[in-house]
Amino acid sequence: MERITITDAGSEGMALARVDGFVVFVPFVVPGDVVDIQIYKKKKNYAEGRAVHFHEFSPLRVDAVCPHFGVCGGCKWQIMNYAAQLEAKQRQVRDNLERLGNVDCTQMRPICGSEQIYYYRNKLEFTFSNRMWRTAEQMAVANDEPSWGALGFHIPQMFDKVLPIEHCALQQDPSNHIRLAVRDYAIKNNLEPYDLRNHSGFLRNLIIRCSTLGHWMVIVVVAQDDMSRLAPLLDMLSEQFPQITSLQYIVNTKLNDSYGDLEVHTYKGEDHIEEEMEGYMGSAPLRFIINPKSFYQTNSRQAQRLYSFVAELAELQPTDTLYDLYTGTGTIALFLADKSRRVVGIEYVEEAIADARVNAKRNGFDNTQFYAGDMAKVLTADFIAANGRPDVVVTDPPRAGMHEKVIEQLLAAAPRKIVYVSCNPATQARDLQMLGTRYDVHRIQPVDMFPHTQHVENVAELVLRNS
Repeated sequence: MERITITDAGSEGMALARVDGFVVFVPFVVPGDVVDIQIYKKKKNYAEGRAVHFHEFSPLRVDAVCPHFGVCGGCKWQIMNYAAQLEAKQRQVRDNLERLGNVDCTQMRPICGSEQIYYYRNKLEFTFSNRMWRTAEQMAVANDEPSWGALGFHIPQMFDKVLPIEHCALQQDPSNHIRLAVRDYAIKNNLEPYDLRNHSGFLRNLIIRCSTLGHWMVIVVVAQDDMSRLAPLLDMLSEQFPQITSLQYIVNTKLNDSYGDLEVHTYKGEDHIEEEMEGYMGSAPLRFIINPKSFYQTNSRQAQRLYSFVAELAELQPTDTLYDLYTGTGTIALFLADKSRRVVGIEYVEEAIADARVNAKRNGFDNTQFYAGDMAKVLTADFIAANGRPDVVVTDPPRAGMHEKVIEQLLAAAPRKIVYVSCNPATQARDLQMLGTRYDVHRIQPVDMFPHTQHVENVAELVLRNS
């Protein structure tokens, strides 16, 4: 297809063009670009292709900061200026809510952009692989000598291929220095990267977390319990990076990379890092401990703004009982605890609930109760009878949205207000439609937590109808 104008930002970080009523998805282009497109996948109603020649560049285009742009699967929108990214995310929320949920969006507010658009993440996970992805340019000059492998990010749709990352612009330093030091040490000392096909090798994953307080956690995941090889690597990290306040390791002998069910060993320092968040409307700052398995919003500074919108829309009264569903480590629950009489938090992950209880105690709250279990099984009529009918519910489910049984219980409990936080406007729209039998959607507040990606958070205020 020749001289095609890209018209809009699309799903999965792609952009799209419309050719004779046919939709074509293209990665790594910007609305306003005029390109020739080579089609590599064609379906009945759409096609996917790649831009093979540019005739005109869009005025929305900016230079990519990341040296791996176009190969790495992340940050696909970084060549589009940030204002245009925000407009696209606002449209994404509106389109999903109106089209999938039949939601009236007249009270939608402008999206809240992130003050930091680079180096904003507090957590990155890297993968070791003995199969390094090479670009076409590298292939043209590569010799026949086998390489050590790679430490970096998976290539999309290729589970065993990893792109070696020299510099990632998502997490502040010393994150890049730590990763490169681990790679260089592994090459020098013959520590084999994991073979994702044959399940052999030693080094599997590297996880780096940080906080706004300057705390750093590094977790090395290995496939064998061999401290004669692992301890010198950890000692190197401890000596070269005194910023690391929590140095840990995991032995994973499973066939997958998940570590939620595995023991985490503290090698040096604390078994956690700490994060601080400003309180809402004059409340005291909050301190949270973050363990290796803890969930914490990945954009720390933007999380405070997200929770402030939740507090604003919740309009809690001092006599209220608040339910915080999918509470995680209790961040939203504790952010709102001093605005309500009682807070009840529910979360599936038991370790997260343990963290929530510790965080409540550390911040001096004695009006919180946290429960671990499957939300659809925990939130029952008996549970509500025992813990008190909620006046307000905050729900922040995973991308799949809420289980139908959870929605049924919310409709039966009939809190005067539900504040629904979502990382997936499509499933949020579906749930809002089901809740629409008793609730009206009032204010809607999109929040950008992940610049340069298509992902967007959205907060919706649901008010119980009188009738």
